[in-house]
Amino acid sequence: MMAPTHPDQAQTRSPVGRLRTEVQRMIKRRLKGLEYLGSPGPAVGMTPKTLLHRRGTLSLYRYHATRNDVYRVPLLLVMATTNKAYIFDLAERQSLIEFLIGRGYDIYVMDWNAPTQAERHLRIEDYVLDFIPDCIARVQADAGVEDVTLAGYCMGGVLSTLYAALHADGPLKNLVCFTTPVDWSQMSWSRGIANERFFDVDRLVDTVGIIPGDMIMKAIDLQRPAGRIAGHLRLWDNLWNDTYVRNHRMMVGWGHDNLPLAGEYYRQIIKQLMWKNSLHEGDLHIAGRKIDLTKIKVPVLHVIAEHDTLVPPACARPLVAKVGSPDKQEIMLPGGHVSLIAGPAAKKRMWPALDQWLGQRSV
Repeated sequence: MMAPTHPDQAQTRSPVGRLRTEVQRMIKRRLKGLEYLGSPGPAVGMTPKTLLHRRGTLSLYRYHATRNDVYRVPLLLVMATTNKAYIFDLAERQSLIEFLIGRGYDIYVMDWNAPTQAERHLRIEDYVLDFIPDCIARVQADAGVEDVTLAGYCMGGVLSTLYAALHADGPLKNLVCFTTPVDWSQMSWSRGIANERFFDVDRLVDTVGIIPGDMIMKAIDLQRPAGRIAGHLRLWDNLWNDTYVRNHRMMVGWGHDNLPLAGEYYRQIIKQLMWKNSLHEGDLHIAGRKIDLTKIKVPVLHVIAEHDTLVPPACARPLVAKVGSPDKQEIMLPGGHVSLIAGPAAKKRMWPALDQWLGQRSV
């Protein structure tokens, strides 16, 4: 026997009720539209933290676990070099960092600042053989332990993987990657914005020194012009919904908060990773040392987004197949490049899966 329908539900399902609901939402859209245009975005990155170290383009932050029983192995998050790290810490109850410190992990974050002209000569070597090892040493000293878990997002995952391959003897306890590109031939958009036949990367780098972040993201947007329009349409359709609007502003604000890149570093990405696909093909050399992913023996977790258009699953999946660790796992979850890390779906899917995997390997 079916439960009786509540009068309000019946009214909403009726044609008159649906019309009344849509009229109310239309009025709210008009009012909220003016508020949206005239108000600042919501505050982000508000979980308390300590600046442990600052050097040029690098900032290293510490977040203390908020429970008494703390895991022995701290976690060092490496942000993608094109964005700020507050995607890990969007807002209260929507923060991966808040979740992890609440589960008993001490968290450290490598966040990036815009490189200056004096840093235009930074190369992949500087990140993999200087910035990451220096931060790991500082985490060891601050936490008073030898073992550290390294976790990188997107290009931060590439740098973390290169570090792990070049430091087979550690110090490294675990390697975690989020939507990390390996087979760059599978990124169709990259062939559009940096076609080797037409794109003179040497002239660009030699002329400007620092590559503007807006230039990179606008070039990517040109390969998917409908994406931004669809986003605006979804926002308008949900402008009556305060929760949707707040989440949208945080996500879009982070996506537009792009950092410039050091020219030499950008040149290497284009020539070595994008054009030669050298990480996937096994002929990438960093400071004269060959990158051999089979030398990575520590436990490895790679979390991939099923609907990622920036780093498609076909681009990310070779990582687990190539590393030499006997303890390795790939998890593919519904979602996109950003929603894998932050948002309601991440909170229900990725965060618990990460906690379960880390908890078994952080004692």
